[in-house]
Amino acid sequence: MLKEKNLSIAQVSDARKEALAGDDAWMLLAKAKEIHVARGKKQRIFDPQADDKDEILAQTLGRSGTLRAPTLRIGDRLLVGFNEALYALL
Repeated sequence: MLKEKNLSIAQVSDARKEALAGDDAWMLLAKAKEIHVARGKKQRIFDPQADDKDEILAQTLGRSGTLRAPTLRIGDRLLVGFNEALYALL
């Protein structure tokens, strides 16, 4: 899907080796202007400066307490999770 939109990947991190949890995950999330979260077919958009931190973390962290994968940063937006409609935003 990224190739179709002529997007290149600047950095890849293996979530199994470089897991982000708790405050480390929040530091990444808080820097974004918008956080788009996909869970199944549902999508939500959060503004980390205005929306509840605990709610954002509940939606973006997995059962293990680490940031869900895939997570993609595009400029000042973060896309967390995957579904076709979310990645159509690219």
